[in-house]
Amino acid sequence: MTKSTVTYWNPLDSNNRNKWKPIDGLEGVAEELTLSIDDTTGEYTRLTRFYAGADTSSFGSKSHEYPEEIFIVSGRLYDQAFDTWLETGHYASRPPGEIHGPFKTEEGCVVLEVSFPNKTNE
Repeated sequence: MTKSTVTYWNPLDSNNRNKWKPIDGLEGVAEELTLSIDDTTGEYTRLTRFYAGADTSSFGSKSHEYPEEIFIVSGRLYDQAFDTWLETGHYASRPPGEIHGPFKTEEGCVVLEVSFPNKTNE
């Protein structure tokens, strides 16, 4: 199986607002939109939108046992684990187990995430 495909469309267009889903546990803080997924391997490409004023401090930092890539599409996001403000255009390729977050944003932020759950550190 391969990742799902779709023809050109603009997920940031206001006409597509209904396609975004609240993130479990982060309702009112952030939402997500899966752009592509491979149901066999679990690999996915997703957008995460943090609302203006979002703060995930109460959830703490996180890590996972698979690599992921992130790209800041728009806005500004503070990553407490790195004591760094990520601006539009910032990119990271995270290795398995890397701690990141909690996050906060004053103006809001959209993050593109490409994750590889089938490539765990074993």
